[in-house]
Amino acid sequence: MSSPNPNTADSSVVQAPAASNRRGVLLRVLAAVVVLALIGWTAWYFLDGRWYESTDDAYVNGNIVQITPRIAGTVTSIRADDGDYVKQGDVLVTLDKTDADVGLQRAAANLGNTVRRVRGLYSTVQGAQAQLAVQKVALAKARADYERRRDLAKTGAISAEELSHARDALTAAQNALTNAQQALQTNQVLVDDTVVASHPEVMAAAAQYREAYLDDIRTTMVAPVSGYIAKRTVQVGQRVQPGTALMAVVPLHQVWVDANFKETQLTHMRIGQPVEIISDVYGGSVKYKGQVESLGVGTGSAFSLLPAQNATGNWIKIVQRIPVRVVFTDPSQLDKNPLRIGMSMDTDVDLHNQGGAMLAQQPRTEGRFSTDVYQNELAQANVQIEKILHANMAGQH
Repeated sequence: MSSPNPNTADSSVVQAPAASNRRGVLLRVLAAVVVLALIGWTAWYFLDGRWYESTDDAYVNGNIVQITPRIAGTVTSIRADDGDYVKQGDVLVTLDKTDADVGLQRAAANLGNTVRRVRGLYSTVQGAQAQLAVQKVALAKARADYERRRDLAKTGAISAEELSHARDALTAAQNALTNAQQALQTNQVLVDDTVVASHPEVMAAAAQYREAYLDDIRTTMVAPVSGYIAKRTVQVGQRVQPGTALMAVVPLHQVWVDANFKETQLTHMRIGQPVEIISDVYGGSVKYKGQVESLGVGTGSAFSLLPAQNATGNWIKIVQRIPVRVVFTDPSQLDKNPLRIGMSMDTDVDLHNQGGAMLAQQPRTEGRFSTDVYQNELAQANVQIEKILHANMAGQH
């Protein structure tokens, strides 16, 4: 039977305290790391971290320009489809022009006829003036005859009956002059202080021509702005009515982000503060530059279709969210990395600058979003009206 080795017992006794010491050192190191991390996080939060607010409840939004007809008609051509890029003024949809062309021809004929009729009014005035001059001469003659016969009647050279006939002739001449004056006044009222082009009847006929001209050119629908086609629902042969949504044009270079922050995050948020924006599609490799443009004037639930009725039933407090509009400050980033309506975004607002306001202080002096594609629609109509007037004036003005 072997006896125990005294050296082995001594070795196990020595190793146990050594392992315990190593664990103690590791725990102390771990505790030191935790303490340092806590101190570092606290310092970061109070020096920098608390000056940022972020949310991933943010989505790309933008203008969706609806293309709708302004007159009724039948679709004959569709020039653009979903995803196509169009420039402002490009033709998108055309309608059958037959009825509009006929209406325009009818309006042109009516305008020409009105010009000729108004010219007749001016001629009637000239005729009434001539007739008035004739009646004045007739009255002067009748007065002279009466006065001569009156003097002769005093001497008995003519009979009383002849004098009576002269008096009747004078009265008739006076009445005829009065009628001529009234006729001239009646006709003069119709043309006073006007020329043919500015006569009310001609202006009304010109307005009808402009209306028919607009109906004619509105059979062609153009893009109000440059952008990409979306939501195309129109089909060839479809009978459309004014206001029917046919398609939409989305200008993707004019998008923004609607970020829904909790109400507790808005304490130090101000208009004009810089924002870092990251999209889910590109990840952290693309960071867009933006700034706060406006803070919403109400929570999302307040403007929902069925607002919450917190005064009824059991109530549980829920922190509300308020939409904050963030605009992109570097358009070139959208050229390199385009975004689409509805994309998810992460926004991080830098709160260091507290100089801005929480709400807009002044109204806008310029249009937020506009188009000039419809401004010159009547230019060619006015040219055609001038041609019609000239053709029916026969050298008069």
